[in-house]
Amino acid sequence: MSRIGDWIQEPAHDVRVAAEADVVVVGGGPAGLAAAYGAARNGARVTLLERYNHLGGLASGGMVLVLDDMWDSHLREISVRGTCMEMIDRMAALGLAAFPKSHEWGSAPASIDKWLRWGTFDFHSKEKPHPICFAAAFDPDAWKRVSMEKVKELGIELRLHSWFSRTLVEDGKVKGVICDTKQGREAILGGVVIDTTGDLDVAASAGAPHVGGSYIMTTVFRLGGVDTDEAERFEREEPAAFEEIDREIKRLLGGSWAQWWLKTPLPGVVWCNCPHMPGLDGLKVDDLTRAEVNGRKAIHEAVSVIRARLPGFRNCFVVDLAPQTGVRQTRLLEGEYVMTKDDVMHRARFADSIARGRDYYYPYRTLVPRSVDNLLVAGRHYSATSAAQKISREIPPCMAMGEAAGVAAALALDAGVAVRDVDVAALQRTLRAQGADPGDQGGPNADVPPLALAAQREVTA
Repeated sequence: MSRIGDWIQEPAHDVRVAAEADVVVVGGGPAGLAAAYGAARNGARVTLLERYNHLGGLASGGMVLVLDDMWDSHLREISVRGTCMEMIDRMAALGLAAFPKSHEWGSAPASIDKWLRWGTFDFHSKEKPHPICFAAAFDPDAWKRVSMEKVKELGIELRLHSWFSRTLVEDGKVKGVICDTKQGREAILGGVVIDTTGDLDVAASAGAPHVGGSYIMTTVFRLGGVDTDEAERFEREEPAAFEEIDREIKRLLGGSWAQWWLKTPLPGVVWCNCPHMPGLDGLKVDDLTRAEVNGRKAIHEAVSVIRARLPGFRNCFVVDLAPQTGVRQTRLLEGEYVMTKDDVMHRARFADSIARGRDYYYPYRTLVPRSVDNLLVAGRHYSATSAAQKISREIPPCMAMGEAAGVAAALALDAGVAVRDVDVAALQRTLRAQGADPGDQGGPNADVPPLALAAQREVTA
C-alpha cells in the first residue's frame, strides 16, 4: 500500500477533443479577457478556458476593486486604454464604476477629500496626501456581467469549469492543452495558445524557462452597513482618535495598506484589501489553505473591534470574502527579454513596446517564451525579475499585455508566421487603431481615443 510521499502510476487513457480554435486562451482573468477580445476582434476563432464559474480573475473573484497603475505621472495622462477603458466605460454606464474626472486630478483639497477613500490616488507619489489621479473603483459583479456580455458579442467560445491540467507539445510547438472537467479530461486544440493563468501553468508545463517568486497573499473581504460619511468625518475631524483606533485594527488584521477600507459603488459597502500574509507559496495547497483559514480568523477578530470602536461601522457586517485567494506572485517567465527593476524605475523605452503601465513600458519580448513556439504569455507572470514584477503587476497593465498578446496571435496566424516573428510595428499600429496604447510614442498622446472618454464624463458615485 502506498504511503504519503510515495508515487503511484496513473494508467494511460484517451482524451476526447472537446474544442479546436485558432487561439486558445487559458485563464479568464483580466489579461485573459483582454487577450480573447483582442484576438477575436482581429478575426480569430477563440476558445477561452476558465476554472471558476465566472470571468474576471482577481478583479472580480479576487475582489481587487480598484483599477490603478494606469496613470503616467510624468506625462500626466491615462497610460492604459483599450479593453481596460472599455470595461470601465461599460461598468460606469451601469452605475457600478466610479472615478475622478480630469479636472479633479491633482492635489486640490476638495478632490482629495472626495476621492481619497475611493483609492483613486497616486500611491507612488512622494506627496502627502497623495494626489488624485485617474483610477477606477468598481463592483465585482459588474465586471462579471460585462465580461460575459463581451464574450457573447465577439463570438468567443467560453468553457467555464475547465481546470488546466497539462500542455500538449510536439517538436517544441504547443498544440493545445488538456483540462480536467466534470465530464473527464478534455483536449482543447489551437493554432496559438496564450497563457493567462497568472501562475504560468501552461508555459511551465510546456517546459518554458521560468523562475519562482513569492509575495504577500491576501484574503479580501467586504463590509456592509457602513456609514461612510460618518467614518470619513471622524477621520477628518478627530485625527488623533482615528489614528489610535486605525492602528489597533491594522494590528489585528496583521497587515494592510495605509487605507484598509475603501468605498465601492454600492452604498454602505466598503472594500477591505486585507489581511496581508507574507511567507506563503501560492503554488502549495498547504499554504493556500493556511491563507484562507488564518485570513478568516483575522478578519472576524478585527470586525468585532471595528464594530465596537470605529464610528460609522457600528452596524457593519461581513458581506463576503473573495472566492479567489489574492495571490500576487508565483512563477515568472524567463522570456526573450527579462524586465528588471531598473527598467521599471527608470522608465526604460523599447522599440518593441506593446503596452504601458503606470510609468513603465513592456516590450513584446517579455510575452514570448524561449525554446517553445505557438505560445504567448500575458499577465502577472510575464518575463520579469521578482523585484520588477512586484511594482509592475497591477490589473490594467496586465490587461494591456493581454490585449497585445491576443492581437499578436491573430496577426501571426494571418501572416503564417510564428508568434515570436510577428511584425511588431504592425502590432503597434493595430493596437493603436483599436484604442489601445502600445507605448510606442515618445511623448504624450496627441489624441484621445473614443474609449478614453470615460475620464471626462460625469458619473454618479
